[in-house]
Amino acid sequence: MSKKLFSERDICTKFITPALESAGWDKIKQFREEVSFTDGRIIVRGKLSTRGKKKRADYILYYKPNIPIGIIEVKENNHEVGAGMQQGLEYADILQLPFVFSTNGDRFLFHDKTNPNTIENEIELDNFPSPEILWEKYLQFKGLANEQSKQIVEQDYFFDGSGRAPRYYQQNAINLTLEAIAKGQNRILLVMATGTGKTYTAFQIVHRLWKSRTKKRILFLADRNSLIDQTKRGDFKHFRDKMTIVQKRQVDKSYEIYLAIYQGLTGSEEEKNIFKQFSPDFFDLIIIDECHRGSAKEDSAWREVLTYFKSATQIGLTATPKETDTVSNSEYFGDPIYTYSLKQGIDDGFLAPYQVIRVSMDVDVEGWRPEKEKKDKDGNLVEDRIYNRKDFDRNLVIDERTQTVARKVTEFLKNTSRFNKTIVFCRDIDHAERMRSALANLNSDLVLQNHKYVMRITGDNDEGKRELDNFIDPEQTYPVIATTSELMTTGVDAQTCKLIVLDTEIGSMTKFKQIIGRGTRVNEEFGKLYFTIIDFRNATDNFADPTFDGDPVRIKVIDEDTPADDHFEEEDSNPEDEKPAVVPSVKECQKDYTKPSPFDEKKTKPEKIYINGVDVTILNTRELYFDKNGKPITLSLKDYTKDLLSEKYESLDQFLYLWKNSDRKEAIVKELEDQGIMVNELLESVNKECDLFDIICHVAFDQKPLTRKERANNVKKRNYFAKYGEQARNVLTALVDKYADEGLDTLESMEVLKLNPISDFGSPVEIVKTFGGKKQYLDALKELENEIYSIA
Repeated sequence: MSKKLFSERDICTKFITPALESAGWDKIKQFREEVSFTDGRIIVRGKLSTRGKKKRADYILYYKPNIPIGIIEVKENNHEVGAGMQQGLEYADILQLPFVFSTNGDRFLFHDKTNPNTIENEIELDNFPSPEILWEKYLQFKGLANEQSKQIVEQDYFFDGSGRAPRYYQQNAINLTLEAIAKGQNRILLVMATGTGKTYTAFQIVHRLWKSRTKKRILFLADRNSLIDQTKRGDFKHFRDKMTIVQKRQVDKSYEIYLAIYQGLTGSEEEKNIFKQFSPDFFDLIIIDECHRGSAKEDSAWREVLTYFKSATQIGLTATPKETDTVSNSEYFGDPIYTYSLKQGIDDGFLAPYQVIRVSMDVDVEGWRPEKEKKDKDGNLVEDRIYNRKDFDRNLVIDERTQTVARKVTEFLKNTSRFNKTIVFCRDIDHAERMRSALANLNSDLVLQNHKYVMRITGDNDEGKRELDNFIDPEQTYPVIATTSELMTTGVDAQTCKLIVLDTEIGSMTKFKQIIGRGTRVNEEFGKLYFTIIDFRNATDNFADPTFDGDPVRIKVIDEDTPADDHFEEEDSNPEDEKPAVVPSVKECQKDYTKPSPFDEKKTKPEKIYINGVDVTILNTRELYFDKNGKPITLSLKDYTKDLLSEKYESLDQFLYLWKNSDRKEAIVKELEDQGIMVNELLESVNKECDLFDIICHVAFDQKPLTRKERANNVKKRNYFAKYGEQARNVLTALVDKYADEGLDTLESMEVLKLNPISDFGSPVEIVKTFGGKKQYLDALKELENEIYSIA
């Protein structure tokens, strides 16, 4: 049998797998077939969401489990041997692999990044390199050929039998870190977006270094007790009795893994700096979680700890590396050895995309000036000046403004689900308490059922802080709404948070990214695939900042009469017509701990003016779509789609040819959706009585669109059925009517033969027999489709 008749899978099974096994590759441990290494971007369609196409490699080669070194792309035998090379090279860049093979089953084209003299050459099937040969080339290429380096990079990953394995980007971060340490690098920075598993990545790094005895005593540093507790109970639990938490300023030097917060190691007085009870060379390795915080500042107490243990290898973890005139992660740690951004996480489908609702109030946009003799709630005269958005809830509190925000948030929840986990970010503790009260009044029916429906979770409130774990836990219903100021900006693993409300100024890009990160985790079990941001302060102007790396899928601006919900409609206006407001700067994040720290929330009540009796209304309505790359569409939906279609189809003839020769039109629809074309929205926008064929012809090639009923009637007029017997003619007529009512999807399924009125003509087997058999029926169906879509 000719190879050219074999499918791609046949080529793999009959030729490639035997070639690998003959070369000494272990089928269980050293290669995997059809490996999907991304989840597929989550595509939001109205209130529904679906997954885009996953990135899938035909083979990935591993020297050891989770230590990949090569990739193989396979094509059918009617392709050239190198037909899969470009795709293989793209995947190899993502997976950080030096060896790429392309094959059609005759031989391999080998792309070897370790050999600049002969980067590509063909090799026969029976001459595939062994694991040892490729691994030795890999080590030489990386500069890791000495025994000490090999001992580090060849150390096994931790496996607990649960089946959990690192994602590809975690493998990259872990393996690159160990390689850097093996080459003597002692300051390492890893940048990984919130929700991508930094702690699990850190655990695998620590475990492999500890197990190989490269690093014997290890310190994990964080800035919050809750993060340390979460780490000990979570990924680090496998260290068991080898691990301790440094607390109550007690030091026990008999452990190997230490967890601590900076505040527990340092103090304002020398005797409180208990880290000095350890010798400077006590620790071999220090992991600094969220290192964009105090450790980035040269004069901070945190940096003092790192400087004291300067002989240790220090690894900084952050989602948001800080680079300012006075603060720099890179200056201390060097450039990141690996970066996995929010945009990459969303593209890969590991992080949730989001949509934005922009709400502008008249007092924010136009400012507010008190009328003559205006008094505050205490009876004092209000200073006569113009107050603007920077003043509200900082210097001046307008009760009606707070009520307007709370009303819009409540309206959104009522239009979606009132039990969607929600975080409302406020200016300060006072603002968070007033917002809690306003939301409680507007949701009194649910608050009466359980007073924890809405809670203030801030650093000064023990009751609120105790509920933080319940808010995070997907299994717990309450609290549903959390109002906060700073406490929940970082380190809150809110897997099911579906709504983030911004009613505070955010001038720091670092803080903005951290806040957005509260919603980016995906939890499919609980239906969390995307989230919504309601922005009352134009904080989402930060999306336009070049240092932001993950854009929203959609933005909507609403007015007083527009319901706050997650329905987004087409808008032809150009968003560039509206200039973004200037976002004022704010002080660095502050948090509260049981001990004083540089991150305490202010507990002293600021001097504020409290007023009421102000008319606050909402202005402006504008809706935007975002393209597949997260960039705003500045054209109408039709123009945007036309641009995309013109990239895909050079001419009407090319599109007609592809449509006619496609076995299933559903595949074309899926391909267009993967390209970023919003099929359902387009149908609604042009004419939902048409199907996609006419929409494409109309939008891309200016053809007059016909409805399904018009196309069905045209088929009947052509006397097309005359060549068939009476029973077959009746079946085809019924199928045409079915298409007119329900569209092509129904027509292409064999299940249609079981539906009325077609089932009146007999069972599916009997109907097929009237055409002479299944093949003849499918041929007739194909011919019917061609008649339906005839342009003439």
